Amino acid sequence: MNIYSQNIQAHSDTLVGLAKTLKKLAIVRLAVFVFSLALVTVLANERLLIPLLMITPLCVIGFGLVVRRYNQVNRLKRHTAFLKEINEAEVLRLENKLAGFEGGQSFLNHDHVYSADLDIFGPHSLFQLLNRTTTGPGRELLAEWLAAPAEKALILRRQQAVQELAPKLNWRQQFQASGIHFKQKKSDFKKLLTWVEKPLQLLPEYVKHLSVSIPLSMLSTLAALYYVMNAFSPAHILPLLVVLVVNALILRRIKPIAEETLENTQYNITLLGRYRHLITHIEGEKFHSSLLRDLQSVFSQNRYSATRETRRLEKILEVFHMRGIRINGETTGGHFFYQIFNLFWLFDVYWIILTEKWKQKNSSYLRSWAAAVGEFEVLSSLAGFSYSNPSYCFPGITGKPSTIRFEALGHPLIHPASRVYNHFDLSGQGTIAMITGSNMAGKSTFLRTVGINLVLALMGGPCCATSGQVSNVRIFTSMRTQDNLEEGISSFYAELKRIEQLLELIKENTPMFFMLDEMFKGTNSADRHIGGFSLIKQLNELNAFGMISTHDLELAKLAGKHGIVTNYSFNSEIREGEMTFNYKLTTGLCRDFNASELMRRSGINVLPTIEAGSKKV
Repeated sequence: MNIYSQNIQAHSDTLVGLAKTLKKLAIVRLAVFVFSLALVTVLANERLLIPLLMITPLCVIGFGLVVRRYNQVNRLKRHTAFLKEINEAEVLRLENKLAGFEGGQSFLNHDHVYSADLDIFGPHSLFQLLNRTTTGPGRELLAEWLAAPAEKALILRRQQAVQELAPKLNWRQQFQASGIHFKQKKSDFKKLLTWVEKPLQLLPEYVKHLSVSIPLSMLSTLAALYYVMNAFSPAHILPLLVVLVVNALILRRIKPIAEETLENTQYNITLLGRYRHLITHIEGEKFHSSLLRDLQSVFSQNRYSATRETRRLEKILEVFHMRGIRINGETTGGHFFYQIFNLFWLFDVYWIILTEKWKQKNSSYLRSWAAAVGEFEVLSSLAGFSYSNPSYCFPGITGKPSTIRFEALGHPLIHPASRVYNHFDLSGQGTIAMITGSNMAGKSTFLRTVGINLVLALMGGPCCATSGQVSNVRIFTSMRTQDNLEEGISSFYAELKRIEQLLELIKENTPMFFMLDEMFKGTNSADRHIGGFSLIKQLNELNAFGMISTHDLELAKLAGKHGIVTNYSFNSEIREGEMTFNYKLTTGLCRDFNASELMRRSGINVLPTIEAGSKKV
């Protein structure tokens, strides 16, 4: 039983115990409420004023403590359920059952230099295999890392950070679960950022505003007392009405500021709670790698604490949101008592000033907090991937140009039971590997195997190989070119546009590793042969570095004869009427092609020769 299965069982047992505890606390809560109500009622009926004044606060405190304990256990139960879900997700990833995970389809771009061809986003993708983020910035940062290689120094720092986080299983899962608590809540971080970064309106002249609002608050209180002390006499209400009208005019003037504040933060109190819990986990852990320590320092410098500051804003907004806001002409989320007190004591003025004081102190930090949390989430995602696959290696990033070397290289999106491993070593400027093979022998899959592991290596993650060494190159693919009916583009023209893009990048002296699958599929065999050889020769003259797969054995022979490619192949065998594939890469040209046999198995009567009139073709 692996560690994830053990955790699932342990969390399941804990959930059973917590459910029983909650049931007991629910009974205790009801009993305390009924007993307190009965006791207070008896004392009130007996007119025992002193015992009533003593017992009532105790009953309220007692009931509050029971409710608080119930809420604590309930949150722990939810947290444990999230931990169980996290471990269940890890088991599914180990089995490559990714259908239930978010695929990052919003990041899928068919014009990207490699992501669409290498299954980086979408169904059964690398994003699904890696993603353990819970925040929007974390999710977006993971997509950025997957879509663009980092520089060598940064790759090495990320590798060091991932290797440090990998064995911290409990910390990583607690960190992830803390974010899941608020993951389903409606929020808009960009809207929160927009509000935080807007100019201050009341704070620059807060002395003037307070010098008006404080005396008016005192006057309204005195006027109300005067009115009450005179037995609510209509003759004594005028002072109160005058003060309340003045207060209402002030509130009307600042109303747009108050409503703008609430509208921009109404869904983000829980978002702040998520960040606070995530930051608390980061601040409370000790790290050694330079990248993790640098990210951790974003949250606490000297006596400054991001956890404390986010909690302070949460508290301010929790009270301020009792005010309610106007949406489509209707007040939402308002509280009657807040509106009354606001009219008497001008609460809006004080709460706006408090929020603006917070903005003044922290507006420059909020974006960096979110970015640092997001980076921790991405590093933790890579660490989870590494921990689940201890045999995977962190390849060396060599300063030598045009080097890709892997031992026992496999495709991480193929189930381990079906995965085949190959050694691959390609180095030197102008080196091009030409891979031939029969249908279904594994050519395209091998190109994607090399490509997807390069993506992992150049983002700082582990690769599905026992060892590796790669140059810091940019990746370019042309594999899944498709028709675009909307724009009137054929697959052949789409492929030509990709090739044009590749040639432009190579001419810019961009260190490049290209992968081309079945060149010029959309044209006739003669043009395909001539065009294919011409392109290969041009790529060789440009010192291009990459891989090409093809069914065209004659093209591979010709290119090999001119010494402009190194030939590799995948082969199949037919034994006792059964076609078998070993998916092992071998040097040299392909020895067999199986298209005819596959057509026969589909019911086609394949002829030994084709005749046109009396002339054989």
